[in-house]
Amino acid sequence: MASIREVKADMLIGKLAERLQGMEGIKAPEWSGIVKTGVHKERPPTQDNWWEIRAASMLRKIYLSDARGVERLRKAYGGRKNMGHKPEAKRKASGNIIRKILQQLETAGLVKTEKGKGRVITPKGMSLLDKTAKELR
Repeated sequence: MASIREVKADMLIGKLAERLQGMEGIKAPEWSGIVKTGVHKERPPTQDNWWEIRAASMLRKIYLSDARGVERLRKAYGGRKNMGHKPEAKRKASGNIIRKILQQLETAGLVKTEKGKGRVITPKGMSLLDKTAKELR
């Protein structure tokens, strides 16, 4: 059986995003077309399905680590802000986007909240990732 560690991350995330588009609980809000993903970005994402791609990426990150909270994911998806002639500064990603995606993943039954740990992946989420990795292998 192929593990998600054996499959290239970009291929897995792309295929998983396609599967998440068909799921009932995962849907981009209407404001997602005009919002930036963090203060370090200059423009909004250009891809039409960036919401599902981010959800797939977050699901993979939660699978690979024991548990993830909003703050750890904000730090992971953050980046460097261009400050002009001043030195660049590290900034966190948008917490609202991450929180909404985690809530949608919870309603879809792919992750759950454990007290004191953050979000952990459910058996349904594990099987979705394992099946997707197996297809790509």
